Amino acid sequence: MLKITATNYDELVARADKPVLLDFWAEWCGPCRMVSPVVEEIAASHPEIAVGKVNVDEEPALAQAFRVQSIPMLVLLRDNAVVAAAVGAQSKEQLEQKLGL
Repeated sequence: MLKITATNYDELVARADKPVLLDFWAEWCGPCRMVSPVVEEIAASHPEIAVGKVNVDEEPALAQAFRVQSIPMLVLLRDNAVVAAAVGAQSKEQLEQKLGL
């Protein structure tokens, strides 16, 4: 699981050679803690994608760039373009369906 920051975004996300799933979260967010193990399961079962976490408190500019209004928010990018998104704590199956995985 990658820790995505404004500093490493270009290297790890913008120039990634495979799709990237970003998990926007915060320490204080209960639903984020609920979805975190689900995101880890998705990462383990989908080696064809890179998975990164963005702490919205530490990276407000990234959260703003992705128009994050509610967390947890998962965003799937291909070639640095958003192709799918899901908001809220959901099951692995629901997230995979919404994200097209």
